[in-house]
Amino acid sequence: MIKFVYFDVGGVIIKDFSKSNSWIDLQNEIGLGQEQEEKFKEFWDRYPDIATTRDVDSLRPLMEKEFKISFPNNYSFLIDGFIKRFKRNESLWPVIEIIHKNLGVGLLTNMYVGMFEEIKKHDLFPKINWDVVIDSSQVKLQKPDIEIFKLAEEKARFKGKEILFVENSQEHVNVAKSFGWQTFFYDSANYPNSSEELMKFYLKLRLGKIHP
Repeated sequence: MIKFVYFDVGGVIIKDFSKSNSWIDLQNEIGLGQEQEEKFKEFWDRYPDIATTRDVDSLRPLMEKEFKISFPNNYSFLIDGFIKRFKRNESLWPVIEIIHKNLGVGLLTNMYVGMFEEIKKHDLFPKINWDVVIDSSQVKLQKPDIEIFKLAEEKARFKGKEILFVENSQEHVNVAKSFGWQTFFYDSANYPNSSEELMKFYLKLRLGKIHP
């Protein structure tokens, strides 16, 4: 039986860049045309350590050199580029509250260094006392590394099918499933519908109508 639920943050708890035009908006803001979209994505993919050890704003001079652009001295990728584009996903809040009445709840998230605290400061999270928070920039591991799932089990004190993972990345869902967890793919293209479907899925699990 399910005893603990982990939620991803970006694209689940909050509305981030997932399935949105935010990357294009960010490009336009810093002066990059649409024709540089692929090169821009390749640049970010080159630095996966921004989810573990590297300050995302340390990429600014590297980007200035590569793309021949300049930023205002006070421009912050973390705040101006990302946080200010994030929004609450309030459709999910009542679902989490219902789940938390019966089960432990936690966050299992890949985060840029410093992003988790800024999300809290900007009041984007629901008012939930999370039982466990696994933040990649704090634990120095990131999804889909199996080690972060092992750590999540250790912190939750539950294993395998006792854990449900709510995630918007199919790759991460697949890894969790192969690790023995129960999973729910949360489609960031339609937040209200995904929240409603999660509530139905959870109730069926609790009633034993879904057999993993």
